[in-house]
Amino acid sequence: MPQVKLGEDSSPFGRELRRLRTRRGLSLQKLAEQVNYTRGYIGKVETGDKPPTTELARRCDQVLEAGGQLIALATSEGLPRLAQLPAAAATFVGREHQLSQLDLALSGDMPGAPWTVAIDGPPGVGKTALALRLAHQVKDRFPDGQLYVDLHGYSPDGQPSRPDVVLEEFLVALGTNAAAIPASTSQRAALYRSLLDGCRILLVLDNARDSRQIEHLLPGSAGCGVIVTSRMRLGGLPIRQDQRITLGPLSENESILLLRTVIGNSRADEEPEATAGLARRCGHLPLALRIAAERVATHPHHSVDELADELGAEEERLDVLSAEDDSIAVRTVFSWSYRDLSGEAARMFRLIGLHKGPHLSVHAAAAMADVPVAHARRLLDRLVGVHLVQGLGGGRYRCHDLLRVYAAERANEEEPLEARNLAVQRVLHWYLQTSFEANHVLSPQRFDPPLEPCPFSLPTLTFSSYDEALAWCEAEMPNLIAVPRLALEYGEDAIAWKLPVGSFNFVFLRKRWSPWISAHELGIAGARRLGDRFGEAWTLNNVAHGFRELRRFKDAKEHLAQALEIRKQINDQVGLAWTLTAIGFVDCDQNEFSAAADSLFEALRIRAEVEHEHADNAPLMTANKQGQGIARASLGNALRELGRLDEALDELNQALDIFRDIADKHGEGYTLVKLGDLYARLRKPDEALANFELALATRREIGDRWGEAETLHSRGRLLLDTGEAEAARESWHDALAIFTDLDDPRAEDVRELLASTPRTAG
Repeated sequence: MPQVKLGEDSSPFGRELRRLRTRRGLSLQKLAEQVNYTRGYIGKVETGDKPPTTELARRCDQVLEAGGQLIALATSEGLPRLAQLPAAAATFVGREHQLSQLDLALSGDMPGAPWTVAIDGPPGVGKTALALRLAHQVKDRFPDGQLYVDLHGYSPDGQPSRPDVVLEEFLVALGTNAAAIPASTSQRAALYRSLLDGCRILLVLDNARDSRQIEHLLPGSAGCGVIVTSRMRLGGLPIRQDQRITLGPLSENESILLLRTVIGNSRADEEPEATAGLARRCGHLPLALRIAAERVATHPHHSVDELADELGAEEERLDVLSAEDDSIAVRTVFSWSYRDLSGEAARMFRLIGLHKGPHLSVHAAAAMADVPVAHARRLLDRLVGVHLVQGLGGGRYRCHDLLRVYAAERANEEEPLEARNLAVQRVLHWYLQTSFEANHVLSPQRFDPPLEPCPFSLPTLTFSSYDEALAWCEAEMPNLIAVPRLALEYGEDAIAWKLPVGSFNFVFLRKRWSPWISAHELGIAGARRLGDRFGEAWTLNNVAHGFRELRRFKDAKEHLAQALEIRKQINDQVGLAWTLTAIGFVDCDQNEFSAAADSLFEALRIRAEVEHEHADNAPLMTANKQGQGIARASLGNALRELGRLDEALDELNQALDIFRDIADKHGEGYTLVKLGDLYARLRKPDEALANFELALATRREIGDRWGEAETLHSRGRLLLDTGEAEAARESWHDALAIFTDLDDPRAEDVRELLASTPRTAG
């Protein structure tokens, strides 16, 4: 709508005059009498056939109590050419899917309402860049121009732009005489909507604090387009789900492309790995990527690799990612959201920075903050609302790396040392208590190291079923290394070794060897610093299992030798039996079956002594029986390879009876496979296959994927021996998929079998 034209159906002044008159229940005749103008003249003003005089506008405004709105409309010179959009970022890359979705939402038919889209996401993720790129892409659909405002929703001074001030700026831009602009926000909003009625203008409302800040800035009718950005997911907007997006970090390819646009293709091609590393270290955040890339571009004598290394020191990351204009420094951008938090929410954010794991649960957060779980959930959801934390579902939350570093920085500056220590101690004890609880549900037969009484009142998490405990352990697996490392950092050395040891049942079930080894190496360091020889031997014994499964037999034997020596020195008979059993495992793996049998017989002798001396200790007796079962099953395996088949069958049957007696499904499945192998050696294929099928059912029941693959591996050998080559290949394919998924070296064994086995017998 350029100038107000006579003869059109109406004008902004005429439409607003009619609206106000109707709202007050006045007829044209009645209004004409009150303002001393003829009915016909006012009618022509309402229809746009005549322009309003200043005096008519003044009288109508007074009678209709319009607060200056009609005066402003009458004195407006019509819409000037509006072109307020800032330039789109020259380094904008990617986001094709989001652009396509939002472009579509700003087209089509939206009767009675403006086209509106909303972009939310954490600071530095590129919301404004996307909004401006979109605005320039669609601006031709809005021929009356564009309005833009940065609402400073999270400005450093904590003063977001006020709606009445923004309205004044918009009204002046729309041609309203400044002296005629109404005083109140509601009157300004009404005038603003009147001026936009019938127009096709694109509005970009950038960096909104909340819905209340923008509610007066939205047009009231169709034809206009609105793009809103905010760190919060704004409610109350008249938009569908497909009209809003939550923006996350760029993909790796998009991040590298952004770096290329700034530093140039030649430098990126010279150092492709360093460029990719720089993208990862920037968390794929466009803001961080641009700042880091500018440092590379303006320092041609420095390699990309040098800056990537500089960013590698996590505690310095936010200091490095800064620019001369501190308003675009990453720390400053993050601080805008942080300073908007309430005291409790800000404290929760700070404490999250002390948690070194990739994610944390609401219960862990409640333990850190020493608040009830329900209250912790409310605080975390508040952080999710401002994009300082991401909700993962299932009561779990994640903090982006850069945000977590910033949170830790805030904690170190604002939380007293004692408060930080207490928060970390609470969450460490919570992980220890809960891990022991979950692992006990997975294998109640196993004996755990003793726990000291917990000095804190912590939110409890109990598990009503095996599957619940398994699911919790699976979800917490990424924290298995982070928590012991945190314990070492804060001097909680006992927790550093007891947590991985207390997670034995889950990790041994799932065969996650790399985190198993890393966590236990941290545990060894904690036990040694503490001078706890008992804990040192236990962790040495456990980590050897991981080395053995990865076929690092030299490392396994070295650690077992150290554990054996310590357990002899401290007279730990139960531990000594476990270490001898583990040595038997390694000897079997290296085809040293006589040595393996010797170690396993000695382990059983010690088990018998323990049973005699501690018969009144029920938990120890159950754990000792489990140890007997494992030693007998392994001994049966060694005896089979030595050709002592009757003895092997006797040991395996005793082991199976023990495991069934103590309801140890893991041990039962392990023994059934060994029985299947023995029956195959005895040329009893039906009995062998029956045991393999029982083993498969048992191992699948408890989620023992490695055990399932081992069983499929052995079953395939039996099927091949009985002339069923194709069925054997099918069994091995299933085993290979699991071994490959677990990154287990046995995958190569299965590949060799598949490569050497024909598809049909003969």
